[in-house]
Amino acid sequence: MDIQITTKKSEGVERLLEVSIPLATVNAEEEKQARRYATTVRLPGFRPGKAPAAMVRKRFKDAIRQQVLETLVQEAFKEVMEREKLDVAAQPHVHDVKFDDGGPLTFELHLEVRPTIELKRTEGFRVTRNVTVVTDETVNEQIEKLRDDKATWTPVEEQPREGDMVKVLLSTPEGADDAMPEGRPYDLVLGGGQAIPGVEELVMELTPGETKERSVKWPDDFPDETQRGVSKNVRVMLQDVKRKSAPALDDDFAREVGDFDSLAALRAAVRTDLEDHATRDADALVRQTLLDNVAEANPFDVPPSWVTRMIDAYMKAYQIPDDQRETFGAEFAAVAEKQVRRDMLIDAISEQEKLTATEKDVDERVAKVAEQRKTDPGQVYASLQKAGRLPEIERSITEEKVFEWLTARNDVTNGIAQ
Repeated sequence: MDIQITTKKSEGVERLLEVSIPLATVNAEEEKQARRYATTVRLPGFRPGKAPAAMVRKRFKDAIRQQVLETLVQEAFKEVMEREKLDVAAQPHVHDVKFDDGGPLTFELHLEVRPTIELKRTEGFRVTRNVTVVTDETVNEQIEKLRDDKATWTPVEEQPREGDMVKVLLSTPEGADDAMPEGRPYDLVLGGGQAIPGVEELVMELTPGETKERSVKWPDDFPDETQRGVSKNVRVMLQDVKRKSAPALDDDFAREVGDFDSLAALRAAVRTDLEDHATRDADALVRQTLLDNVAEANPFDVPPSWVTRMIDAYMKAYQIPDDQRETFGAEFAAVAEKQVRRDMLIDAISEQEKLTATEKDVDERVAKVAEQRKTDPGQVYASLQKAGRLPEIERSITEEKVFEWLTARNDVTNGIAQ
């Protein structure tokens, strides 16, 4: 196709090209589209396809021009891609279209190209693998969380204390005359920051069924700036108090938590789980550090559209409303770009070093899953395929291969997290 291409911007992965299609090509396409219309349209007084070409052009001028525009822009785009050897990263955008009678068709093509990642250095990095030591204190903390999950709330007829759950009727003055309205019901866990300290202090002076009123000062760091440091009367009626009662720490508790014969077995399982978690965290940090080092040693541009797409994925995962997109996007842009850069590096390394997961790799992983589930591999494969999870497994295997490759070629020493 006879077109003229002028590069107006070439920065990083962005390209802005001006495309001009000569008048002769425009006229030829108009003639072609007019003939096509003439063979299909119906005009009063003429048999189908027999209307004069001049009349067809006049009657359907706008439709013909629109079809010419769409056809030439599409063909010109293909020509640009072939001539410029561009590997686009996202759907290009057409801007500033000029299509006047008796003149050429011109437009600007704004696009992003896939960056070329040259891996000049992937070795020679030193990374410390810091594994957090699991102590008896850490195990005890986790056991206490399990006890807390199994705790029950029991009513008590005495003044509440920190950690108790209370039901209160709370009221503060309203209106110009500062009238004290009926109290509003609140359920609070004292010491949990659900009420300001002055109100909690007042609650803890009461016994169930008792009411007390006094002036309370709002904190200087209260979220509502208009209320900061303000003192006003508060009336509190304590309706009931419940105290948390955790189960005894014994073998019965261990059996209630899970399939454990004794408290010692539960402690051993908790320790193993914490150690496994610490190992996974340490390995994940090593992998990320290695990728950060490789990224710094081999800089490349990231297509902005890919970052935008990652932000959209985060929004969907976190169920962020559309009206909060601008704020969320600004906060997560750096995180999204880092994730995109990470994925691009993994793809580049796996392609260069032939580490991409094979069909055999996926079959072996499915067989392993089937063995763990004690079921037929064919059924597991069909289930994963139906759920659309096979690409996820393939990606996971590829990443494992890349990280094994990187770890083997760099100096990773073991340490202890502080």
